[in-house]
Amino acid sequence: MGDDVGVPAPAGPVAPVPGGGGGDTRAGCRPPESCAAAAAAASCLSACCHGGAKMAVLAYSLGKREINQYFNIKNAKLISVGLVVLLLVCHRASRYYGGGDSCEWLLSSGRYLGENVWQPYGCMMHKYKSDEAKTCLAEKRVTFIGDSRIRQLFYAFIKIINPERREDGIKHEDISFEDGSSSVNVDFLWHPEANNSMKERLLSWTHDPSGKPDVAILGVATWSIKLHSGSSETLQQYKVNLTAMAVPLERLADHAEVYWVLQDPVNEEVLESSRKMITNQQVDMYNEAAVDALNISKRHSRSRLKLLAASRQAAQETISLSKDGLHMAESTKDVGAMVLMNSLCNKILRPIDGSCCQKLPPPNLLQKLSLFFFLASALIYLVLHILGNNRHRRPVPPDVESLEEKKPVTATVPLGPKALFQALCRMGVIMAYFYLCDRADVFMKEQKFYTHATFFIPLLYIFVLGVFYSENSKETKLLNREQTDEWKGWMQLVILIYHISGASAFIPVYMHVRVLVAAYLFQTGYGHFSFFWLKGDFGLYRVCQVLFRLNFLVLVLCAVMDRPYQFYYFVPLVTFWFVIIYTTLAMWPQILQKRANSSGMWHLGVLVKLLGLLLFICYFASSQSFFEHIFSVWPISRLFELHGSIHEWWFRWKLDRFAVIHGMLFAFIYLVLQKRQAMSEGKGEALFSTRISNLLLFLSIFSFILYSIWASSCKNKTECNEMHPYISVVQILAFILIRNIPGYARSVYSSFFAWFGKISLELFICQYHIWLAADTKGILVLIPGNPLINTLVSTFIFVCVAHEISLITNDLAQVVIPKDGVALLKRLGGVSVFSLAAMLLTQPDQQQQQSGGPRV
Repeated sequence: MGDDVGVPAPAGPVAPVPGGGGGDTRAGCRPPESCAAAAAAASCLSACCHGGAKMAVLAYSLGKREINQYFNIKNAKLISVGLVVLLLVCHRASRYYGGGDSCEWLLSSGRYLGENVWQPYGCMMHKYKSDEAKTCLAEKRVTFIGDSRIRQLFYAFIKIINPERREDGIKHEDISFEDGSSSVNVDFLWHPEANNSMKERLLSWTHDPSGKPDVAILGVATWSIKLHSGSSETLQQYKVNLTAMAVPLERLADHAEVYWVLQDPVNEEVLESSRKMITNQQVDMYNEAAVDALNISKRHSRSRLKLLAASRQAAQETISLSKDGLHMAESTKDVGAMVLMNSLCNKILRPIDGSCCQKLPPPNLLQKLSLFFFLASALIYLVLHILGNNRHRRPVPPDVESLEEKKPVTATVPLGPKALFQALCRMGVIMAYFYLCDRADVFMKEQKFYTHATFFIPLLYIFVLGVFYSENSKETKLLNREQTDEWKGWMQLVILIYHISGASAFIPVYMHVRVLVAAYLFQTGYGHFSFFWLKGDFGLYRVCQVLFRLNFLVLVLCAVMDRPYQFYYFVPLVTFWFVIIYTTLAMWPQILQKRANSSGMWHLGVLVKLLGLLLFICYFASSQSFFEHIFSVWPISRLFELHGSIHEWWFRWKLDRFAVIHGMLFAFIYLVLQKRQAMSEGKGEALFSTRISNLLLFLSIFSFILYSIWASSCKNKTECNEMHPYISVVQILAFILIRNIPGYARSVYSSFFAWFGKISLELFICQYHIWLAADTKGILVLIPGNPLINTLVSTFIFVCVAHEISLITNDLAQVVIPKDGVALLKRLGGVSVFSLAAMLLTQPDQQQQQSGGPRV
C-alpha cells in the first residue's frame, strides 16, 4: 500500500511528543511535575471543574503525566535494545539445543489459521499454482506408494499440477499421471501393507535405476490393522518389515527425496463395522512403530528419510468432517499436498512468501560493501572518541516535513565529524537488526490471515489511546501543523494494522485505505504548494534537504537488503511528485503570494500552471506506451523498474494521479480565502456562517456514508480502482471539513497520533523488514506460539527503531547537506558519480525481486 512519506504541511508549531519531554499544556495549566504539586493542579482545575468532574480531570492529568515521566522514548529504546539482545540469544539457543530447521517445522507441525489456511510452525508456506508446480517438477518422476489414504494425497498433489484432473482411477490398482508440457510423471502404486511386495518394489529401483523416482512418498498401516484385527503380532511384524525396508529406503534417499507419511487419525464413531478395529489407539501405535523403525536407521547412518506429520496434525482438527471416518476431507488432503510441494519446490523456485525449506543466498557485493562501510564508520568513531571526547548536544533539526527553517538555541553549534560517525554507527547497528530479521535465518516468519477481529479490534485500541492523549491546539487555523501531524499519524497506524492483518482481502477496507493513501499525496501537494507560495524558497539547499529526508533510509535499505528502489514504491512516488511540484512552481514566472497581492491577475497565472499540470497528468495517463517509453530509459529505468518491468510503477502512479494536484488547488483556494479573511479561524469559532457550516457538514457526512455504501458494493478491486482517482478527493475534502468547520474540533488534537505522524515516513519503510517479514508477505515472529504477545513485542521494537532512524536522518542531513552553494554542488557531483558507478556495477537479481511491497 502506500504508506507514509514525510509529507510537508504548512507552517505551525511542533506538537509535543508523548512521553518525550514535550509536556502537557491542557487548559493553560501544566500538569503537576510530581504528586507534591497535586494541590496546585487542583487549584488550577477548580476554575473550570467542580466536585467529581474536577477529581476525574485531575486523576486523568496526573495519570498521564505519571506515564510520561517514567515511560519516555529514551527508556523505551533502552528496553527495546535489551529485548533484541535477549531474543537473539533465545532464538539461537533454541536452534542449537532444540534442533530442527524450517523444513522440519514444515513437515512436522502447524495449526489452522482459518477453515482452509494451514500455518506451519515458524515459517511461511507458499500456495503453489499449476505453472509453478510444472516448472519445479519438470522432467521429474514422483511416486506415491501405499493405500487409499496415500491415493487421496496423490490426487491432491496432481490437482496442483493440473486442477482439472478428476479422481477417475480404478481403486486398488496403480494409477499414472503425466503432464506433456513439462514432462512431469506422477504415479500411484497400490501397496496397502508394509510387506515383501513393497520391499521388492524398493529393491527393484536399487537394481534398475532407470525406473527410480526422483521423489517417493510412502505410508501404510490401516489395512494391516483391518486384515489382522489389530493384533499385537501384526504390529510387531509391521515394525520388523519397516526396519528391513529402511536400508533400501536409505539407498533411494541417496539420489531422491523420500517421505514417510504418518497415519491420520480416524473418526471411530462413523466407521463401518468392518473397520471398527481401526481405532486411534491402534493408529498411534503403528505411527510410533514407524518412527522407531526409521529412527533406528537414522541413528546408524544419518538417515535422509523425512517424516510427514503435518497432514496428521491437520487431520486431527478436521477428522469430524470425514464422511466415512477413515478418509480425510478435501481441505486436509490439500494441506498434505501443499506441504509436500513446499518441501520439494521452495529451495528451487525460492518464492518470497515460502520461507520453509529455503536456504538463504550469500550476501552480494553491495551488501558486503555496506558492511565494510558501517564497520569503517564504527572504527573511525572509536578513534575520534579516544583522541578527544568532543562533547556535543544533538541539535534540534529543522522541521523538514513542514519545510520550516527553525533555529533553536541548541542548533547554533553545528555537528562535528564525531557526530557524523556516531550517527552512522547507530545506523549500522539498526541495519544489522534489519538484516537479521528479514535476510538471515534467525527469527521465524508466519503468513498473514485476515479476520474482521484482527483489523477492527486494534483500531478500537488506537482510537482509545488517541482520545486519551488529547491536547489543546496552540493554534486554530485550518490544517494547522498539529492537526496535519495527527492526520498523518492515525492514517499511518490504520495502514499498519491493515498490512499486518492482511485486510486487503476485504474490499470495503481496501477501498477506504486507498483513500488514506490518496490523502498522503493530497498532503504532499497541499504542504509543498503552501510553502513555496508563502516563502518562495526555491533554493537548492531546501530541495536537497527534502530529497535526503525522503530517500536516505530507502537508499540504505536498497543496499543492505538487496532490493530495488521501486520496491519501496511510495517513496519514489512522493519524490517524483515533489520534483513535479517544484518544477511547476519554480519555472518562469515564479508566482508568489507577495506578487499576487499586488495584482489579482497573478492568481490567474497560478491557475494556468495548475491547468498545465493537469493536462500533463491526463496525457501521461492516457498513453501507457509513452509513459513506459519515458521511464524505461537508462538510468531512470533503474529507479522505476521492478523485476525488469515498470508496470508496477505505472499502476501506482496512475492510481492516485490526481491527488497531488487536488492538494495544490485546495491550498491555493484556502490561502487566497484566508488572505481575504473570508473564514473565521479564531478559537471556538465556526469556519463559516452557521448556515453554510451546517450545510457543508451535512454534505460531508452524507458523502462518507455514500462512499462506504459504494465501496461495499464493489465487485472486484479492478472495478473500484477505475473509479478511485476521481472520487477519492470527495472523501478527503469531507474529512477536512468535518475536522475543521466546528471551532471546538480545531481547538484540540491528539498528541498520540501527532507523535506517530512525525515518524510516519520511517514507520512506513521500516515495516517492510522488521515488523512484517519476507518483504511484507508475512509477519515477523519474535515470540513463537503467542501471536498477541509477539505483535506487542515486535511493534514496540519497531516503533523505537523508526523513531531512532528519524533522529539519525535529521542528524545526518545537517552534516551531509551544507548550506554553502559551492560545497553543496561538489557533493551533489560526487553523489551523482557514485550513484552511476553503483548502478553500473550492480545488476538486480531478478529472482530476489519477486515482491512489489505491500499492495493496497
